[in-house]
Amino acid sequence: AEQLTKELYKDNYRHLNTSSDSEVILNVFAHELQRQGKLIPSAEDVFNAVTTLHTRCEGGYAAIAMIANVGLVAFRDPNGIRPLVVGIKAQGDHKSYMLASESVALDVLGYRLIGDVDPGEALFIDAGGELFRRQCAAAPKLKPCIFEHVYFARPDSLMDGISVYKTRMRQGERLAHKIMRERPDHDIDVVIPIPDTSRVAGQALAHELGVKFREGFMKNRYIGRTFIMPEQTARRSSVRLKLNAIKAEFRDKNVLLVDDSIVRGTTSGEIIQMA
Repeated sequence: AEQLTKELYKDNYRHLNTSSDSEVILNVFAHELQRQGKLIPSAEDVFNAVTTLHTRCEGGYAAIAMIANVGLVAFRDPNGIRPLVVGIKAQGDHKSYMLASESVALDVLGYRLIGDVDPGEALFIDAGGELFRRQCAAAPKLKPCIFEHVYFARPDSLMDGISVYKTRMRQGERLAHKIMRERPDHDIDVVIPIPDTSRVAGQALAHELGVKFREGFMKNRYIGRTFIMPEQTARRSSVRLKLNAIKAEFRDKNVLLVDDSIVRGTTSGEIIQMA
C-alpha cells in the first residue's frame, strides 16, 4: 500500500487523504477506470479497469464499490486471500443481488447464496440490476488466508464452500489427537477457551480428550482487538481490561487454554495472578 500511494501521487497525480489501504485500492481502480475514457463506463470498461488493477496490486483484497449513476462493482484478489461471496433474492419478477465478505450477511437478510467470487474474478451489477461476471486475472489460484477460518469469520459462515464451524471443530479434534499422541499421560483437568472464537475448537478438543470444558473468562465487549496493538505493554494492559477470570474454574487445576486453536498449557496460579 505504501508503494502504491507513492505511485498514485507521483505518476497518477492522485492525493490520498488517509493512511487506509482501502483508499489506496479505490484510487487505483478509479484511475484505471478513468483511463477507459468513458463518461458512463460499460461492464467491459469496468472489467478492463479491474484487470489492470490486478497487475498493479499485490496482496490480499476483496473490494465492493459503487460507481455513481453506473452500478456496483466487486472484485477479489487473484489468490483469493480475502473472502467474497454473492447472493440473490427474488421479489416477484425483480431480482436483487448482494455481495459480502461472509455468507452469514446474506443469510440474515434473506438472500440465497449463489457462491463465492472466484480468485481474480470481478462482478458488475449495472443500474438496471443486471449481473455481469468475468475472470480478470491472468493466473488465478485459490490460496485463502487460514486466519479467516481460525479467527476473523463467524462460525455460521461458509467460505469457499467450507463451513467455518466445522473447520474450527476439526482444528480442535486434530489438536486433541496431537496431545494424545505426544502426551498420552497428560494431567489436564479442564479445557478453557479464550472467548469467543476458540469456543468451538475448545469444545471439540475437550470432547476428544474426555475432560471437562468450562468457561473461565468473562469478556468485556467494549474493548477492541488487542493483538494488533503495536506494543506489548499496551496489549497486556488492554487484555486485563478485556478478560476477567472466573477464579473458581482455575484454582488448584491443570488448565489447557485454547486461544484461536493455539493451545497453551498454564497453571491456575498464573491466571489468578493475571486476574
